[in-house]
Amino acid sequence: MTKAVNSLTFPRLLLEHAQVIPKQPAYREKYLGIWQVTSWEQNLEEIKQLACGLASLGFKRGMNLAIIGDNRPKLYQAMVAAQCLGGVPVPLYQDAVAAEMIHVLNDAAISFAIVEDQEQVDKLLEIKEQAPILSTIIYEDPKGLTDYVQSYLHSYKQIQLLGKVFAEEHPEFFITELEVGKATDLSVILYTSGTTGKPKGVAHTHQNFIRAGQNSSQFDHLNSKDNILAYLPMAWVGDHLFSFAQAMVSGLTVNCPESKETVMSDMREIGPSYYFAPPRIFESLLTQVTIRMEDAGLFKRKLFELAMTHAKKVGSDILDGKSVGLMDRLEYALYNFTIYAPLRNTLGMSKIRVAYTAGEAIGPDLFRFYRSIGVNLKQFYGQTETCAYVCLQPDGQVKYDSVGIAAPGIEIKLADTGEVLVKGVSVMDSYYQRPDATAESIDAEGYFHTGDAGIIDKDGHLRIIDRAKDVGKMGNGKLFAPKYIENKLKFFPFIKEAVVFGDGKDAIMTFINIDFEAIANWAERRHIAFAGYVDLASKAEVYKMIGECINKVNVDLADDPMLSHAQIARFLILHKELDPDDDELTRTRKVRRGFIAEKYGPLLDALYSGKSEQFIETKVKFEDGRDGSISATVQIQNAKTAMESA
Repeated sequence: MTKAVNSLTFPRLLLEHAQVIPKQPAYREKYLGIWQVTSWEQNLEEIKQLACGLASLGFKRGMNLAIIGDNRPKLYQAMVAAQCLGGVPVPLYQDAVAAEMIHVLNDAAISFAIVEDQEQVDKLLEIKEQAPILSTIIYEDPKGLTDYVQSYLHSYKQIQLLGKVFAEEHPEFFITELEVGKATDLSVILYTSGTTGKPKGVAHTHQNFIRAGQNSSQFDHLNSKDNILAYLPMAWVGDHLFSFAQAMVSGLTVNCPESKETVMSDMREIGPSYYFAPPRIFESLLTQVTIRMEDAGLFKRKLFELAMTHAKKVGSDILDGKSVGLMDRLEYALYNFTIYAPLRNTLGMSKIRVAYTAGEAIGPDLFRFYRSIGVNLKQFYGQTETCAYVCLQPDGQVKYDSVGIAAPGIEIKLADTGEVLVKGVSVMDSYYQRPDATAESIDAEGYFHTGDAGIIDKDGHLRIIDRAKDVGKMGNGKLFAPKYIENKLKFFPFIKEAVVFGDGKDAIMTFINIDFEAIANWAERRHIAFAGYVDLASKAEVYKMIGECINKVNVDLADDPMLSHAQIARFLILHKELDPDDDELTRTRKVRRGFIAEKYGPLLDALYSGKSEQFIETKVKFEDGRDGSISATVQIQNAKTAMESA
């Protein structure tokens, strides 16, 4: 970099890339089946026009700009445009219903919003009276908005045209405003998922995310030749680190898929060298592989099983450059040609040099699967409050049960309670306009209290046990760590979600959400008729198969010195999928355990009282916004526990 880190801002990085690598692609976007390319030189010009257009409408230093939509180059550009003027972008989850947006819009005092399309415009119009500060809405895609006549609605293209005229009339304005910016200015406000209350705005400075982006890019040797697929919510801190901060630091190319439905095919076309996804995405991909192999012929299934057995034996060692016998290497090479390479290509991972997962713990078996077939999958650890940057796993030092070592510029220590405390370059400036909450989370020594319980091993690797608030004790005084058990359950492709209970109890119980696609495929091949999710979830054959999965988890737990006592005693299969729209999951699909325990109290009581079934009626919100209910008599079964290891 040509400037010291303490003077860098994202707009200055934009200028640098436009000068040093002007023709290199900053963004690619799939539109109508064709990849459209925006170079760094073009990127600067488009951002300049947007920034000047916003300024002509009255957007200025200190104001916050809401950004709502799928991953689109123009929405990433909007972030930098706001920063060029000394404003702060505030991305919102695009799949949030209108009512969920009111808190963020008012909490962040949003007067300007740039959104993707008619869907997002309609949401803002629906709640505009409840967000009185909101005065200007700008949309990127004009489809369906021709007849909208509100004076405060503007198209993105109109604003850029205004900006072009404004820049001609005020030629020094853009660069002058850009140069006023300081590294200590706020660069973004990201809202927490709100698992226990109202989401809080996490205010980060330019230097927070730039240092996190620089250090992590250097850690994995990222440069302008790398490219990444941006498909996860822009409001999620992981996307902001990978698709924004690292891209702005290293100059790598950000690829935006055409739609949610085309992500996998677009990924295969692009062949990213750098990739990240939360565990649920890797779980979903493995489920698709499992379904395809179930449908394959006997010979192909047998070959796949042999290949996977060998991959599990030596694949990770080969990836890590460890010593492996010649015959094992030759056998692996044969399977690589026939099985592993085609599989990586099917997954869109044939060119991946580094892949990361984060957001929650990933099951060791799932982790091992990807590394065994040659995908350099690693874990990183962090929170919204730490730019998602606390721990990284170095190549050759990947442990399945850890999230890595302290990242460059980060200090980690454990409190007496076992809570993980973090200090360093990525820790937030504050919770936006919440000095009380900031003081509760960052102590006098500057350590951020993560809320996670962990252990640091002899090699300095951090192992996360669970959320500190979720870690408890069973009735016998022994450790209860629900997330640890849930992750083991979710390795099975037939289990989409699991919620484990046992704090203060004498036995462990669990709610299971089946993966409808995987189970439906499984049932159809066995000629099991079903009428829908509720019917399929109640089938005796499905209960038997899920019971077998739980039995395997109990066998695994029996050999775990930390949780051999925490085997699952009873389970039920929920009659509906847990859904963010029903407040059961956050927008990042984290379980709201307390809410679920209260909402499904009759089912939980039935589990612990020994009942074999329980009727329940549950209120739901349908996709079209209507309220309704689903009722069912839910079956409850005992699980087979294994003998604890000595």
